[in-house]
Amino acid sequence: MDDNKKDKENKSVAGMPIGMSLGMCFGTAIGAATNNIALWLPIGMTLGMCFGLCVGSLLNKSDKTKNGENSDSNEEVQ
Repeated sequence: MDDNKKDKENKSVAGMPIGMSLGMCFGTAIGAATNNIALWLPIGMTLGMCFGLCVGSLLNKSDKTKNGENSDSNEEVQ
């Protein structure tokens, strides 16, 4: 049971490394274009990490709805 819970948690953060690496690429490109890599590299990584977590969370929600699981555990069933 604990392994299943860990798998679900890992799915929600699976997009974070991809988002960070893409953000690093875009941050470096913008930083090189503006001649300010020291500013844009961490901004790109932060925005990429946030984007990756959001995408991973949305994918996790869509998996729950496909499997018929209720996303709101406090909802009463009548």
